[in-house]
Amino acid sequence: MKKTLVALATSCAVTAVFAQSSAPVASASAPAVAAQPASASAPAGSKREARVEERIAQLHSSLKITSAQEAQWAPFADAMRENARTMADLYRQRIAQRDTMSALDDMKQYQQITQANADGTKRLVDAFEPLYASLSPEQKKLADTSFRQEGEHHGRREHGSRHPRASGADAASTTKP
Repeated sequence: MKKTLVALATSCAVTAVFAQSSAPVASASAPAVAAQPASASAPAGSKREARVEERIAQLHSSLKITSAQEAQWAPFADAMRENARTMADLYRQRIAQRDTMSALDDMKQYQQITQANADGTKRLVDAFEPLYASLSPEQKKLADTSFRQEGEHHGRREHGSRHPRASGADAASTTKP
């Protein structure tokens, strides 16, 4: 059980790295958005979006993306944004319902988050593959180093804090890169 939780936490952390650089997945959930007052979600959502955009810009710069690579870069950046939105929506929904959920509802919702995380990671990989293929050898080295360091950093930091009830929408705002 502990190994499974560690694997899930690691997966979430890796996805978080891409989300941070890799925003959450999918479109906003109407019930999740409706469950929160506009004043409560707007500032947090804006901050989350800003962090995602900062990560995208940081990756773009650190990977030295050229104008010729923009066609491959855009789908990757869009996948990061989509992942961030999806995860934020799911965590907002979870927070809004946490006091009324049964144990079974809790497990089902956690499964939904975990599945969305896995789906988002697949979208990122699918979008990153053509971008990575277009990178020069120097850019590939930069990507390899950058992603390895981010994965290690997030794995350590979030390993102990990735409890499904303790995580908030802000914790979900990173779904890799």
